[in-house]
Amino acid sequence: MKETLDPNQLLARGRRVLDTEVAAIAALGDRLGDTFVQACRLLHACAGRVVVSGMGKSGHIGNKIAATLASTGTPAFFLHPAEAGHGDIGMITPGDVFLALSNSGETSELLTILPVVKRLGVPIVAMTGRASSTLGQAAAVVLDVSVPEEACPHNLAPTASTTATLAMGDAIAVAILEARGFSQEDFARSHPGGTLGRRLLLRIQDVMRTGDQLPKVGVQTPLRDGLVEMSRKGLGMTAVVDERSRVLGIFTDGDLRRTLDRDADLRSQRMADVMTANPKTVKADMLAAEAVHLMETSRITQLLVVDEQGVLVGALNVHDLFRAGVM
Repeated sequence: MKETLDPNQLLARGRRVLDTEVAAIAALGDRLGDTFVQACRLLHACAGRVVVSGMGKSGHIGNKIAATLASTGTPAFFLHPAEAGHGDIGMITPGDVFLALSNSGETSELLTILPVVKRLGVPIVAMTGRASSTLGQAAAVVLDVSVPEEACPHNLAPTASTTATLAMGDAIAVAILEARGFSQEDFARSHPGGTLGRRLLLRIQDVMRTGDQLPKVGVQTPLRDGLVEMSRKGLGMTAVVDERSRVLGIFTDGDLRRTLDRDADLRSQRMADVMTANPKTVKADMLAAEAVHLMETSRITQLLVVDEQGVLVGALNVHDLFRAGVM
């Protein structure tokens, strides 16, 4: 068999596929018009859920579109058209919107359930490569996702057409997202288990050390006792406070190295003599991600947490943020 894995040929084929799919998506932009607006308005006004359905490769794309809609503020789920014909069509209720995907517009499993969808009074939005197809004629709104050619050299495997359909689904989801005023915080609430959710929802008060875990000493405390406090609390630092627990300074491992470089007497030195005054502090209700940013820009690894009066209420270090998953 002739060798076909020549590197130059592989690169050329890959670039041809990408060029074909880029062209297919670019062509969609020129076709956006009233039907896109109508589709967005239908989905935005949907009192129930957007039911996305498609067969084969269109089904895989439909699954992704449904997931994108659901995660961006538009309740949605995917309904397999073959399963719908055997009972699952009961998932569709009045108030829903039916988003049907079929490149040919003649997918038999989809066409079989359309009469039931229409009897329920559920509007149909079609994404198809043939607006004049049976699906297109049954739909209230038709989104033209046709492509001049597939990226497959035989013009058979769904490639450019599925890419175009997915891109159209993303365009609808994002347009509705912005119309709803869907914020980063809303997105995070939909993804509480993900990194973004942790970065946007987690507050400093959720990860900071408090109570007996909080290292603090007075300004007149001997340096030797300050080191004991640092060692016992294991944060690599201690806060230096006044009699009302207001933060006056911080003493860190770095301060200790600088003190030793000066050959200071650990028994005679007081914390006031060796601390870093006016340290960086944060409020407990700030986002943990803001603490990360402050540490990175200030090149520090610990932070003290204070209230509005500057009273020490907590402390955290870079390891606390790592454990919380925000770094």
